[in-house]
Amino acid sequence: MSTAIIVAVLIVIAVIAIRSYAKKLTSGCCGGETEHVKKIKVEDKDVSHYPYCVQIGIDGMTCNHCKARVENTLNSEDGVWAEVDLSQNLATVHMKNNLSELFLRKLVSSAGYIMTTYNAQ
Repeated sequence: MSTAIIVAVLIVIAVIAIRSYAKKLTSGCCGGETEHVKKIKVEDKDVSHYPYCVQIGIDGMTCNHCKARVENTLNSEDGVWAEVDLSQNLATVHMKNNLSELFLRKLVSSAGYIMTTYNAQ
């Protein structure tokens, strides 16, 4: 009898794991598709207008939806233009005003990710 209960519990766990994996395959790792994310567009993309630039490492990004969430969070700040390189888990952040490392860390955290490195350029 106890063997049957253990087998039943294992089957339930396996079904839940398979459903979760199937959802990730169809909708991305964080539950959304990139075409449904409205990208925040930066009007001023002239690098010479941004005297401050940092490169930050971001942990936890695995898909284009993650990339879009981080870019949107950073680009929503006035005077910021950020571009994320998903393959390297890096974001290049151009700023018109020097934003502190702590402020950028909080922004990345609010998007649901962890800032791992901070390199001023």
